[in-house]
Amino acid sequence: MHRPTREQGLRATPFKKSKLCLILALAMGSAASLQAREVELPAIAVVGEGEQALAKQPGSVSRVTREQIELNQPISTQDALKTVPGVVVREEEGYGFIPNIGMRGLNPNRSQKLLVLEDGVPVAPGLFLANESYYSPRIERMDSIEVLKGAAGLRYGPTTIGGVINYKTRNPEEGVRVTGKVGSHGYSLFGLDAGSAAASGDAIGGISLVTSEGDGFRHNGFRMNDVVLKGGMALGDRQWISAKFSYYDNEVNTSYVGLRPNEYRRDPTRNPAPNDYFLTNRTSFDINHELEINDDVKLKTVVYWSQLDRDYWRREIAARSADGTTFRPCDGTVNCMTGRNRAFEMVGVDSRLFVNFNGFGIRNEAELGIRLHSDRLGNRTISSRTDPNARSGTLTGDDTQEATGVAFYGQNRFLLTDTVATTLGLRIESYDQKRKNELTGTSGTSSNTEFLPGLGITWQAAPYAQLFGGAYKAFSPAMVATAISSSGQDEKLDAERSTNFEIGVRGTVNRVRYEVTAFQMDFSNQIVPQSESGGVGATVTNAGETINRGLEGGLGYDFGSGWSVDANATYLPTAKYSSTKIVGGIDRKGNRLPYAPELVANLAVNYRTGAFKGSLVASHVSEQFVDAENTRAESTDGRRGVIPSYTTFNLSGHYALSKQWRVFGKVRNLFDRQYIASRNPDGIFPGAERNFEIGMSYKF
Repeated sequence: MHRPTREQGLRATPFKKSKLCLILALAMGSAASLQAREVELPAIAVVGEGEQALAKQPGSVSRVTREQIELNQPISTQDALKTVPGVVVREEEGYGFIPNIGMRGLNPNRSQKLLVLEDGVPVAPGLFLANESYYSPRIERMDSIEVLKGAAGLRYGPTTIGGVINYKTRNPEEGVRVTGKVGSHGYSLFGLDAGSAAASGDAIGGISLVTSEGDGFRHNGFRMNDVVLKGGMALGDRQWISAKFSYYDNEVNTSYVGLRPNEYRRDPTRNPAPNDYFLTNRTSFDINHELEINDDVKLKTVVYWSQLDRDYWRREIAARSADGTTFRPCDGTVNCMTGRNRAFEMVGVDSRLFVNFNGFGIRNEAELGIRLHSDRLGNRTISSRTDPNARSGTLTGDDTQEATGVAFYGQNRFLLTDTVATTLGLRIESYDQKRKNELTGTSGTSSNTEFLPGLGITWQAAPYAQLFGGAYKAFSPAMVATAISSSGQDEKLDAERSTNFEIGVRGTVNRVRYEVTAFQMDFSNQIVPQSESGGVGATVTNAGETINRGLEGGLGYDFGSGWSVDANATYLPTAKYSSTKIVGGIDRKGNRLPYAPELVANLAVNYRTGAFKGSLVASHVSEQFVDAENTRAESTDGRRGVIPSYTTFNLSGHYALSKQWRVFGKVRNLFDRQYIASRNPDGIFPGAERNFEIGMSYKF
């Protein structure tokens, strides 16, 4: 089967169009039957609302608010996270469709070192198969983002080594809002938000729709559709239920192949692999139920399901040189085009009991829970020898992977005095992994159980200063494809385990808001990127002992007269291999970990007056190594070599013309700085050149 032309290939299929129209019609119909007010919908929050929720966390915590999102106009969720201390992102295709988010010096490759949630539900398509993110929720429908690090993260899992990110979607609001944007490189976006509530206030429902397209920063065009239906109702005075359905599809003309050194110098906007496409289709739903048994006892439960298809069609490489990449000819002699096509299905239930009680002579706040989870993956490779735009061919690989997990967790916060509280928690995570080669019939299994204790403390030392600290164990399961060989052999690949410590202080003094945290992550075994997306040097072996140690902090100051500043920084003097580990005859001990810049800093100068608000943001990332050997000199093919430090500036503005009309815009990379954002997966990936977008919204 031949691929349509590029213009046709980026056009939504009739099936997708009809599905979107059907969803829109159902949503508008249900919204029209509701009438007046807004009602809260139950959901599992990682942090919670208000300053008291922040003060209860015995660890570093951040919240990206709706106002910050509105002010900074981020292009993606990973772009919005740059305001959070400890976060580093690796750009790939330019729009954050394929998220690469790291925390505290952990490799950002496919966000593998973090637990990423949306409304408390896992975003990664397979928690116990491969914690790789092939999909990122759209920033346009987010109300806020919660980021939690420290011992309190044990309430969630697995893969909370770096922390927990929870995207909180907006609840439906009365009325209809339409949004339009246009920008550089043919970028355009249309958004629709519509909803209403019953006159009694007991029910609410609505739709959020985003459709976007563009030619891409490197002539890597895309077309994306994202639809969410969300609603809920009260079931009496003490019981609520909500449901959310989402559909997402995206076709991006992007590749693992980056630019070679001479290509980058001649034209950093060139697409070096125009036949390669990253195709994503995701459908999901979750149902939340909340029961308030009495004033001190509450039960929250979420049932979730998702299905994600990720087809990655890529030309096979014949050779790499400083001038470019040579692809295999499609002349019938060798496989020239291959689809690495994955179909994930995930289902689970997470139930949590919250109990406030008096015991041990003090006040206590307890949380007990259980989560059942199941993953399934069909991993197929399909190759063609004749068509550079093939979407079918010979089946050359067929691998089925399955995993089931059960987690028990408990946490108790002891309110020792009016100013001191300590939190003790334990998580038990047990999981089984299976793998079967469907072509040969060979199969194998692997099992593991982890016991993860944690202890945290908070002390309100003064009205303007709260001290916090904690210690906890964390882990990330090994990928099934590496834990079990293609022949069914259990490779005894240990889970990634670390002992984490942090201590910090936060508070508010007059016009100053601040938080500073010292942290250490001591790995008994860190697993380096083992999939092809990890780039050159990726391996399936355990990396041995490593240690990450540093400081992170955030500061906000209101000067008055509309002026304010917000700043955050992460200083990571230590991020190294700390045990002898010889790979290819080279001992990596003492070497710096890949993609662990020593300094990441962001400074925003904000101005507000009347209906206008604007911000100028400077972002700095210090130099980074891309391989465990810490190669400095650039290799001929551009895959190795240090990434020099860079600083970029963004300018954004927002103006409310009236209660209905708003206009906004942003210029990214204001001074058109040319820089290398990444050398992974395969070659140089430049940062986006200067670009802009402007938009307008109207609420009926």
